[in-house]
Amino acid sequence: MLARVWLSNPPLNILDIPMMRELHQAFAELELRSDISVVLIQGDARAFSAGVDIKAHVPEHIHEMLNSFHAVIRAIVASRKITIAAVQGACLGGGAELAAVCDMVYTARDATWGFPEIKLGCYPPVAAVALPALIGQKRAAELILTGRQISGDEAVAIGLANRSARAEELEAVVQETLNQLQQLSPAALAHAKKSIYAWDAIHFDKGLARAERIYLEEVIHTEDAREGIMAFLETRPPKWTGK
Repeated sequence: MLARVWLSNPPLNILDIPMMRELHQAFAELELRSDISVVLIQGDARAFSAGVDIKAHVPEHIHEMLNSFHAVIRAIVASRKITIAAVQGACLGGGAELAAVCDMVYTARDATWGFPEIKLGCYPPVAAVALPALIGQKRAAELILTGRQISGDEAVAIGLANRSARAEELEAVVQETLNQLQQLSPAALAHAKKSIYAWDAIHFDKGLARAERIYLEEVIHTEDAREGIMAFLETRPPKWTGK
């Protein structure tokens, strides 16, 4: 049986802390459902998700935000369900991280993927850990260190997504895979998934814990991180000091 998780926070499905809590609760409940074998995560035509709420990056909220968001990521990674992301529109920052950790990803050809956190004076901890295994270290470094945006077609070409299609054809492409999965044993799928990630799971847990420590103990205390967030909120160019 299929469960659909809709990211709905118009206009761009920004992931704020209340939404993160709802997502974590939804995945916890789905994990207890033995009749559910596949979870499809999707946004809308305008955006899968344009990322984590920038206002949640300020010092008084950063710990809660990171803990809440990474709880969602860990729930998806640890899930026995097959997770699929269907991406249209903007898929940026935390939204792209959420899609990337799903088992399979189908994207509109003209979707916009990217990890722009570096432009705010910080970095994406989940992407820093997950992307090298998914697309290779050099490609991961380019995307994370430049914040360059890519299309759905390029996301497929580098291994970030499985298949791309025109936006109007994406649902049919996703449904084709859903039909195949729903004919298979939920128990076999769960055990196969566990085996596929047996090695990577060890490194992901340790890597994300280290990335979190660097973010919370070092990055957020830099002047540039504070400047990057405030410049974005004040809609002005940042003035970097390198400190």
